Amino acid sequence: MKTEDLKTVRRFVKDQLSGDTEHLDALTDKPHQVYEAFRETGLANWWLPEEYGGRGLGLEDGVEIVNEIAYGDAGVAFTLFISVLGTSMVQLYGSEELKSRYLRPMAEGGTFCATLGSERNAGSELNKMETVVSREGDDLVITGDKYFSTNTDFADFLVVVAQAADNPEEHHAILVPRDTPGVEIVKRWDVIGLRASHTYQVRLDGCRVPKANQLEGSGLRLLEIGLNASRILIATTAVGIARRIRDHCMTYAKNKPFRDGTLLQSPVFAQKLGQMEMQIDVMKGHCLRAARDYDAAMAEPNAAAVFARQGTLKTALTAKMFCGQAAWDVASVGSEMFGGLGYTDEHPVGKLVRDVRYVSIVEGGDDVLRDLLFSRYVIPVPRRS
Repeated sequence: MKTEDLKTVRRFVKDQLSGDTEHLDALTDKPHQVYEAFRETGLANWWLPEEYGGRGLGLEDGVEIVNEIAYGDAGVAFTLFISVLGTSMVQLYGSEELKSRYLRPMAEGGTFCATLGSERNAGSELNKMETVVSREGDDLVITGDKYFSTNTDFADFLVVVAQAADNPEEHHAILVPRDTPGVEIVKRWDVIGLRASHTYQVRLDGCRVPKANQLEGSGLRLLEIGLNASRILIATTAVGIARRIRDHCMTYAKNKPFRDGTLLQSPVFAQKLGQMEMQIDVMKGHCLRAARDYDAAMAEPNAAAVFARQGTLKTALTAKMFCGQAAWDVASVGSEMFGGLGYTDEHPVGKLVRDVRYVSIVEGGDDVLRDLLFSRYVIPVPRRS
């Protein structure tokens, strides 16, 4: 990644995500001016391939970018990178016509897409989803309810995972333009943290799209593959949040009277901050390692086939789990340092505690991922490490 690009991201964070940012923690209209400011940096959707007008930056670069943005606001970071889930599915398994028609405008306009997999009754058992897709001539018709989907209302297009109407064991991933009749926003979720992001419950009522909008392969497998990139970047937001908590603690300790000096001179404080620094360093290192694994697979000439065989990357799972747990530890210790103030909304650390909790919840809670890690990488002897 070019040094100038990283400086650009840091300027964006300083200009847009520092100072008075209470509006980012309120359930208000989306912060258009923030998204527009990031679009003007030329880095929006930085991962999109150069052949479709994008910057073509790898996920390792994405870790550096998201780390910086999440330091300013994790909700903004989540909004700006979560489109990687849907676009990677289209990039790997969509037709050339689909990629040109939908990825190129995203690269040019710095816009968004959304992925619709989550359902209320299915939970983590996505093979039990009830949204169905049926074939009618040259069209596909989709009907069902999706529970959690970020960016849906202002996305250019949606990638919907649905069960085949004629075969409950078969699932498809279909690209659905946002303006397709039958796409209905039921509500925006009032989330506890990441309140600058916009996550919706969505109803699909007889949405009709051409058969050509179907991506190649099993919809569940494609979703699993797409989650690799987003899980790694979700893990990265934990690094940015933890860094911000550490810095708040340092600022507070310099001026907080303690015995004959300040809290900064306390050996107990030093030990806690030393522990934080170790955790932050290991978290970032693990995210970078996972990103390198992802980039190596994407660099293969037959990347789609490589990912189809591999499915979930081990390091994507472990990065998300470890970073969520380590950052929660940092947040807990950090908030305790502020005493009662750390349990209020009067200090930014309260928001950071709420924000960091999402890392261990979205796109598979830790128990779900532990089970997946066990079944994929512990039981099979050839994959033991």
